[in-house]
Amino acid sequence: MERYQTMDLTRYVDFEGLLDDLIIYFLDEGQVVDVGEWQSFRDPNLPMTKTYEVENVSFVYRIPFSRDDLQRAVKPNLPWAERHFQERMSGLPLNPGNEYQNWPWYKQGVEDHKPEGQFSHTYMERYWPKFAGESGDPEELKHFDMVTQGIHFPYGDVDNLINLLQTRPYTRQAYLPIWFPEDLHAADVAQQRVPCTLGYHFLIRNDPAELKITYYMRSCDFFRYFRDDVYMTCRLAQIVADRVGVLPGDLVMHISSLHIFEPELERLKNLLRVCRIGTSLM
Repeated sequence: MERYQTMDLTRYVDFEGLLDDLIIYFLDEGQVVDVGEWQSFRDPNLPMTKTYEVENVSFVYRIPFSRDDLQRAVKPNLPWAERHFQERMSGLPLNPGNEYQNWPWYKQGVEDHKPEGQFSHTYMERYWPKFAGESGDPEELKHFDMVTQGIHFPYGDVDNLINLLQTRPYTRQAYLPIWFPEDLHAADVAQQRVPCTLGYHFLIRNDPAELKITYYMRSCDFFRYFRDDVYMTCRLAQIVADRVGVLPGDLVMHISSLHIFEPELERLKNLLRVCRIGTSLM
């Protein structure tokens, strides 16, 4: 039987070193891909349909212990990234929420995606799906008692995830899904936006115990989302680790399509600095 070698992931402590290697990989291996749409909009005149893409990017990043250290290392869009993370962790399936209006690229067509007052999805709905879609009023949601039913069981949420890790710390079942079965219908039939995040897997190992978070993404825009996605995922790991009573460990991140818009290629080249010898993302 023919065998294939598995990819050997590089583990980074220095986030800027990770970015250096990522940019080199982009410039060496990237290719132009015209997906024919942008954020579910289909218009042949849209320049954003043409992207410069690398596939199947994977790396390991050591999560700093504190929020302040994480902010200094990753340099997300602050204060927005932290405020939106707190909105995600509110316990309420808000749609649209409030912090989307403070997103740095808010004015670039965001409102076009909620013609009926709500987005096709929010991360708040996917973190707390038990009562999603029942009401836009946070006070009403607190008193709603009809849990959304799946095929066989009621929906779970972040609280169930934390409880699972507290009661069975070495479980392999602690997975928080963000991509739901309805998203395939939304993409194909309804032609709506669907989450870029597929989900997060949590695993407690080592002595002293550390919580590792594996983050699966189908798609990520390098300039507009990458730092914030890394930041909010590490924050999620920090909060869950604290609730469970262990240390935060590694972020393992897998991105099927990491991309920029084709006109931004020169901007990417300008970011390239002198990189460390002997490190490679792939």
